[in-house]
Amino acid sequence: MIVLDPVPYPIDHIARRGAAQDVALIDKAGPMTFAELEAGVARLAGWLAGQGLSAGDRVATWLPKTRVACLMPLAAPRAGLVHVPVNPLLRRAQVAHILGDSGARLLVTQPARAGTLDDGDVPDGCAIADEADALAGNGAGLGPSDADPDRLAAILYTSGSTGRPKGVMLSHANLWLGAISVAHYLKLVPADRVLGVLPLSFDYGQNQLFSTWAAGASVAPLDYLVARDVVKAVERFGATTLAGVPPLWVQLLEAEWPTETAARLKRLTNSGGALTPRLVRGLRARFPAADIYAMYGLTEAFRSTYLDPRLIDTHPDAMGRAIPFAEVSVVKPDGTRAAAGEAGELVHAGPLVAQGYWQDAERTAQRFRPAPDGRGMAVWSGDTVTEGADGLLRFVGRDDEMIKSAGNRISPLEVEEAVLAGGEAREAVAVGVTDARLGQAIVVMAAGDAGGETALRARLRTTLPSFMQPGHYLWREELPRNANGKLDRSAIATEVRQSSLGNEEHVR
Repeated sequence: MIVLDPVPYPIDHIARRGAAQDVALIDKAGPMTFAELEAGVARLAGWLAGQGLSAGDRVATWLPKTRVACLMPLAAPRAGLVHVPVNPLLRRAQVAHILGDSGARLLVTQPARAGTLDDGDVPDGCAIADEADALAGNGAGLGPSDADPDRLAAILYTSGSTGRPKGVMLSHANLWLGAISVAHYLKLVPADRVLGVLPLSFDYGQNQLFSTWAAGASVAPLDYLVARDVVKAVERFGATTLAGVPPLWVQLLEAEWPTETAARLKRLTNSGGALTPRLVRGLRARFPAADIYAMYGLTEAFRSTYLDPRLIDTHPDAMGRAIPFAEVSVVKPDGTRAAAGEAGELVHAGPLVAQGYWQDAERTAQRFRPAPDGRGMAVWSGDTVTEGADGLLRFVGRDDEMIKSAGNRISPLEVEEAVLAGGEAREAVAVGVTDARLGQAIVVMAAGDAGGETALRARLRTTLPSFMQPGHYLWREELPRNANGKLDRSAIATEVRQSSLGNEEHVR
């Protein structure tokens, strides 16, 4: 098992963790040994060094899980740059925001994707490069960096309850210690093969690369369309480990699994939403040889807790205990530590806590505040939890209005802005409602003529990614308002959820 060494290193050194001859990456181009991984990172970093960039400049990638997408999280920091991965499912408006907000100096993508961007979407001073050119770079390679572990290495964009996605700043140390921690508690070994189905723009997905390589194991990134693709990939790659979010588990349990294929999986990990007892029972029955790891986290503090697989059958409602290197506490509104069974806000401290939000001092000050014990900064999650006498944390509720659908954190305001952009509706409020397959489905209450819904849906299909598409609309002549004349979001949410109980059209 991985030794829990608390000393962080530059994240690009993770490419050198495995035995040179062992396979590190399996993709459409074939297997790549650790020696080839190190050489590939060095070559890509060398190509970046020849692009006229300065130390600390941001390099964005907007790619599916290609080889460049897998190597860039190590190559950019090795070249003294900051990597900004963009979710490949995003459309031009969201991509334009991330490029502009991050001040990206280079976007590495594919010609077809670049062709969807309009004038003004790419900020001044930002060049666009074809990933084929990056992969074919023939310049001198760069050896392992000697970067300060506290130096900024990546900016991951995550949605907030209001406003557009914000960039979470992650250091080399954040990424390195997160990899070591996960590899340790998952008990990854060199013989493991991890099937990477999660987006590399998510900390959960990116960590699959880092934690796998930290353990000297191999990872097979997969872009899939249907659950059957995942089943086939488990067999094709001989996968032992699969990470997912609850909606994916629902789909995988509905798929047909050959007994021998299901038996290959030794480890299932879940985050991005709670596992229900029903899901746990289903996974137990379908994958009898697999340990099931329930986990909780948020991008600002990476992973926070995990539940020992031996406890999931008897404590399916628990979030577990802090992962290695994480320091978590339950704090009451008065700032004191909550007693056993007493509700409070979950506060994250320790070396996994991010460096704040990129160029957003106001929101950083709101979320990143001194730890309760006064030692260092902490992330105040906004999530209410309890800690039982058994030492296990349990989720109570979320204080913000985020919608979590199919493992994605979605800003209601971003959906509302898109709905209103075309004029089909005068006002709109987006609400997440419970959905068996998605976790939450997006329902919009809109003021206007329902006759415009067809045009609205057609327009949104070109402007929003699939996971942000509203599933159902409730049309009203006027939306509820409070005494101050403002939209009464609480009343609207209540009405939407009550209406949804008798109308399941949004889940179809």
